[in-house]
Amino acid sequence: MSDDLSALTDRELLQRHVDGDGGVAFGELFRRHRDRMYAVALRTTSNRELAADAVQDAFISAFRRADAFRGEAAVTTWLHRIVVNACFDRLRRRRPTSELPEYELADRHDDHASTEVRLDIREALATLPEGQRAALVLVDMHGVSVAEAAEILGVAEGTIKSRCARGRAALAQHLGLVVKNR
Repeated sequence: MSDDLSALTDRELLQRHVDGDGGVAFGELFRRHRDRMYAVALRTTSNRELAADAVQDAFISAFRRADAFRGEAAVTTWLHRIVVNACFDRLRRRRPTSELPEYELADRHDDHASTEVRLDIREALATLPEGQRAALVLVDMHGVSVAEAAEILGVAEGTIKSRCARGRAALAQHLGLVVKNR
């Protein structure tokens, strides 16, 4: 049956789930998109544990509320929105504590040449307001279009553009890069 599912579109899988297939079709959606959603969550939260919890929360929410999908956007856009919102919820609930040093394994999706650069960028991303961080993660790190990022985050395209511009400027300043005036 898994072979039959692999030929279906995301929309068709979601519809099968809504029609009551016992979660089999949703399992295929999860298999297809879990790694990308985890990468978005990891870059949004800058914490492996929070990211994993947020992705779990998001997929449970999507599973339970699949009938709320209106079909106005792609299923992946809908999933991105749920994941980003779950990340924000987790970050808001997080209590300030002193953290133990974290030893990170290299992210296999990260194309940066060195661990130091990755760590510097993660540190710099963590200093940004959550709206700027989410916009940059979606647009610059995951290649989502400005229009799709706006839909995922529920804001106007101009807001995404300004958040990205401000976020890039703040990152450049934090990283000590010189920004030339045009």
